[in-house]
Amino acid sequence: MAKQVATNITWHEGHVEREHRNKLLKQRGATIWFTGLSASGKSTIAFTIEHALVERGHLAYVLDGDNIRHGLNKNLGFSPEDREENIRRIGEVSKLFAEAGLLTLTSFISPYRADRDRARQIHEKAGLAFIEVFVEASVELCEQRDPRGLYAKARAGEIPEFTGISAPYEEPLKPEIVLDTEQLTVVESAQTVLDCLVQRGLLAGG
Repeated sequence: MAKQVATNITWHEGHVEREHRNKLLKQRGATIWFTGLSASGKSTIAFTIEHALVERGHLAYVLDGDNIRHGLNKNLGFSPEDREENIRRIGEVSKLFAEAGLLTLTSFISPYRADRDRARQIHEKAGLAFIEVFVEASVELCEQRDPRGLYAKARAGEIPEFTGISAPYEEPLKPEIVLDTEQLTVVESAQTVLDCLVQRGLLAGG
């Protein structure tokens, strides 16, 4: 857990309540957290859902693992400590986005349950929806799909601490959604998540 270092700081309450944002955007802010091995299909599914939501008139945004490491988390590597900090930051950022009323889709391997649980806890403490989506695919299938050859490099020792090969991945114990991408297409996977958002009343504000 990150330690509070700054002192002499005060939390300032704004004048716009969450329900006002919900009515304005005609949706309820939430985080849809995709987790799974590299090349399992997380980003492809998340961007497909983002596009579908925007086409329907909803405000959605994908926080993608690789994209975030080009900016906000460019100073982090892939050690266990850096992975923890990577997910801690994204947990906080996605919470802010959800507070602002966005449907935020995070696509991160996020291999450790404890890190994902902390992200869930800060959302639940704030009264925000957090939907964990396990994008399930075997290491063998991910290696076959791998468009960048990362698994081959990892097996050759060129990429240390690679999840699924030389670093662990802890599957979610009770995710809200499991997408078996060995059986489901991208469109079917996206529709499963969209149906969940409708069922939870997240696509209607007020």
